[in-house]
Amino acid sequence: MSQTVELKVAMSCEGCVGAVKRVLGKLEGVESYDINLKEQKVTVKGNVQPDVVFQTVSKSGKKTSFWEQEGAPDATKEKPAETVAAA
Repeated sequence: MSQTVELKVAMSCEGCVGAVKRVLGKLEGVESYDINLKEQKVTVKGNVQPDVVFQTVSKSGKKTSFWEQEGAPDATKEKPAETVAAA
């Protein structure tokens, strides 16, 4: 099932963008992705699971969290901590 995952990723330069591109390029199921350095936002579309995308982007060494959407439940904020604890 195709879905969209939005992440906030701490990126300061094109080198950071390249690191994120490298890890996303190896992830199965990714149809497309968009990396916005100015907004520090990574949008991934494809047959992917949000937690898997989160863990994969975290491997780039960049601070990563789920993008908070307006009106989203507070559980979204806790998701990264749960993922790290389960690892």
